[in-house]
This record gives sequence, C-alpha cells and structure tokens, in this order.
Amino acid sequence: MKKLITIQKREKLNDVYAVDNAGPGGAYHRYIICEHDETCWCDGSNNIGVLEDIYFQKGPRKEKDSQHGVIDSDLLEIVNDRLRAFQDGPYKCVENENALKAINEALYWMNKRVEDRIERNVLGRNEK
Repeated sequence: MKKLITIQKREKLNDVYAVDNAGPGGAYHRYIICEHDETCWCDGSNNIGVLEDIYFQKGPRKEKDSQHGVIDSDLLEIVNDRLRAFQDGPYKCVENENALKAINEALYWMNKRVEDRIERNVLGRNEK
C-alpha cells in the first residue's frame, strides 16, 4: 500500500492510497479514498474513514478473466462534468476553465489511443 503524494498540500480534505500491487503494465488497480489522516482501516478489519474504494479495469477488456472496473477516462469524464457545472453556475473561474482545457486535452489523447487500437484490431488485448 502506498499513500499518493498529491499536488494539494494545504487544507487537504482526503487522502488517496494505492492498495494493491502494480500490475503487468506498471499501474495499480485499486485505490482507497479516505478522510485526511484516517488510517484505522489500514489493517483491513474495518472501513472507518473510507469514502470510496475504486477498482480499475485489470487486464484486457475482452478477456473473460480480466477484472472489470472503471477506466481512467471515466474519472476524467466525471470531473469534466462537475467543472462544467461549476462554470455554468455562480462559481465560474479561470482556474476551472484552465482545468477543463487540460482535462479535455487528456480525454482527447486517451480516446485517440483507443481509436488507434481499434483500427489496428488490438483493443482489448495485451498487444502493442
């Protein structure tokens, strides 16, 4: 388990932990978001302070033994939706506008990779 080192250092609301081992691609597949400085759950005997337990896709999406889960773009789409809502409401600001630009660029490139893999008929398989 490792606690993520995040950009926000002051007035943190939550902490994020990668709680499994890195997979074949080098990424973790399970993360826990908990209340800041709440570690009672770390021994696995309870879920005190745990806000969310996130499981990512583990393995190719077309293989039956793969663990189905969220993908990175799912989380970016959620944040994109929330920031757009803030921009349409009373909390519009330049910081959110810039964050939206960065998120949309990230989503563009992630989708470009998917489209490329579809064209090469390797999407959902452990092939480059």
